[in-house]
Amino acid sequence: MTALLDIAGLTRRFGGLVAVNGVSFSVARGEVVGLLGPNGSGKTTVLNMISGSLKPSGGDIRLNGERVSGWPAHRIARKGIARTFQLVRILPSLSVAENIVTALAFRRAPLWGADADAAARDLLAKVGLGGRGDEAAENLTYIDQKRMELARALAADPQLLLLDEWLAGLNPTELRVGIDLIASLRDSGITIVLVEHVMEAVRALCGRCIVMTAGSKIADGATADVLRDPEVIRAYLGTGHA
Repeated sequence: MTALLDIAGLTRRFGGLVAVNGVSFSVARGEVVGLLGPNGSGKTTVLNMISGSLKPSGGDIRLNGERVSGWPAHRIARKGIARTFQLVRILPSLSVAENIVTALAFRRAPLWGADADAAARDLLAKVGLGGRGDEAAENLTYIDQKRMELARALAADPQLLLLDEWLAGLNPTELRVGIDLIASLRDSGITIVLVEHVMEAVRALCGRCIVMTAGSKIADGATADVLRDPEVIRAYLGTGHA
C-alpha cells in the first residue's frame, strides 16, 4: 500500500512543556490506524497539527508526498483532511441539512443550491440520519449530533479522516451502531486515524495501532501485538488485561 500520510519528527512545545516529542509514523492509503495513549499523552495535539489547528514546533507532515505542516486549517481541509472533535461541534441555529451544506460550500469542489442540498441529504442517509435534514440540529440526541458531525466531515470529500474519540460517551447499543458506521467507511476505502479509548472499537476497527505516552511514541504495530506489549500495558492499559 502507498503511504497517504507521512509524519517525521513531529514536535509541539507549549512554553517549556513538550506535548509531542519527535513522533514519526506513516499511514497507508486505505488503512484504519488507532492512535492510543492515556489522557495527556499528546494524541489530540498530533491530530490538531495534522489538521492545521496547531502549527508544529518541528518536524514534517506530508500528504501524498506534499509537505503540509504549518499550513492553515482551511488549506489543509481543501487538500482532503477532515476531522471530528472530542466535543461535538454543531451549528445549533441551523437545520441538520444546513450543517452539512456549510461544509459542501468550502470543499475542494464546492456545491451550492439544490445540488448541495441533495448531496447533504445523501450524506445524512449514509450516516443513518436519512429523512431528518429539516430538523433543528440542536434538537438531535448526542449520538445523532455525532452522526451529523461525521456527515459534515465526509462532506469535505476527505482522503484522510481524523476521528477524535468519536465513540466516547455512547451507551452499548449506540457504540455498536457507531462501530458499524465507522466500519462501513473503512470498507468504502477511506483512510482513518482514530483516537479512541474504547478497546472494543479499537479491536474491531483498527488493523494497526500507534501508542503514545508523555508525548512520545512507544509502540507501533498490529493491534493484537500492541495491546499485548508489556510497555503499553504498563503505560496505558494498567496491569490487567486490555
